[in-house]
Amino acid sequence: MPIYHQLGNIPHKRHTVFEKPSGGLYYEQLFGTEGFHGMSSLLYHVHRPTMISNIRPAVDVAPKAAVDRNITPMMLKGWDVLPTNDFLESRIHVMFNNDLNITLSAPQQSVTSYFYKNADADEMIFVHKGSGVLKTFLGNIKFGYGDYLVIPRGMIYQIHFDQADNRLFIVESFSPIVTPHRYRNNFGQLLEHSPFCERDIRRPSDLETFDQKGEFIIKIRKQNVLHEVVYASHPFDVIGWDGYNYPYAFSIHDFEPITGRVHQPPPVHQTFEAHNFVVCSFCPRLYDYHPKSIPAPYNHSNIDSDEVLYYVDGDFMSRNHVDKGYISLHPGGIPHGPHPGAYERSIGQKETGELAVMVDTFRPLMLTQAALDLSDGTYKTSWLE
Repeated sequence: MPIYHQLGNIPHKRHTVFEKPSGGLYYEQLFGTEGFHGMSSLLYHVHRPTMISNIRPAVDVAPKAAVDRNITPMMLKGWDVLPTNDFLESRIHVMFNNDLNITLSAPQQSVTSYFYKNADADEMIFVHKGSGVLKTFLGNIKFGYGDYLVIPRGMIYQIHFDQADNRLFIVESFSPIVTPHRYRNNFGQLLEHSPFCERDIRRPSDLETFDQKGEFIIKIRKQNVLHEVVYASHPFDVIGWDGYNYPYAFSIHDFEPITGRVHQPPPVHQTFEAHNFVVCSFCPRLYDYHPKSIPAPYNHSNIDSDEVLYYVDGDFMSRNHVDKGYISLHPGGIPHGPHPGAYERSIGQKETGELAVMVDTFRPLMLTQAALDLSDGTYKTSWLE
């Protein structure tokens, strides 16, 4: 989000002497993207942020394709993913391509013994179940049910949960995740017709500064390998920072649906975009109000995109027999539409309570073995009368 933000103590001018009260200097770090061209923040550390003491053996975490050319519609039972204690070990890739990974996660424990940095991708973590605090070196963000946590690449963070029962839907994007361009003016401000605004964006607060030396493990994902790097100072030693590059939270419950007299196409639900894919939020809303409107979506062809729909809550009017955590995949190349009876059943309905997250990719998705294991096996024929 292109909103200037500042936390903690910073000097009056950039790149100038910033003295510690006890003597010595704070260490400045430019934390930017796309070299010196993209979004950036300027951080001030108690200790040098470069003090590596050891690098341990790495682990390959690249998703593996069980199906790399797919045209089969599928329904995955996402909550069949078994809970796992560790946050990183709980992340199960189900679909991926060269633009993104789509991941399910059911972590039971907070991250406290290490820190995590994704140097490959921006992360969008949708919190389906659970609450807690996202702790980062730029401050903390409280989160709960329905929150999108957008974590730009390179952020060092821990995630602390309030309970053991958590369900996350995660998109790892190899390009920056941003708000849709058509919702913003030339200065980056969200416009009046945008379905959300800057007031809805929750930025980091409660900057915690740790002046500690020792052994601090940062697990860094780079080139689909998880490296374990040991630093000699605490990574959360930032005394202050300012800029435009930071994590934030946005609640799906703060998305204001755009409605019309007849059925509106999926782009009105768009929430985020990145290179070659978009993310949309389907939220409770009034149905179309033309006297002869058909609220259910019309059949449409996925020629250029794969459509992934993650079902969160409510009764999704175009689908039969879906439950929380289900994921439908409608691959490009063939049409899809409402299930038999849903089209007719929607006529005369006034509103919907559905809640879902959609990811439309403009390049085909590959499926992992985990996706095949979660598939109900019958979805492809579920439109037969």
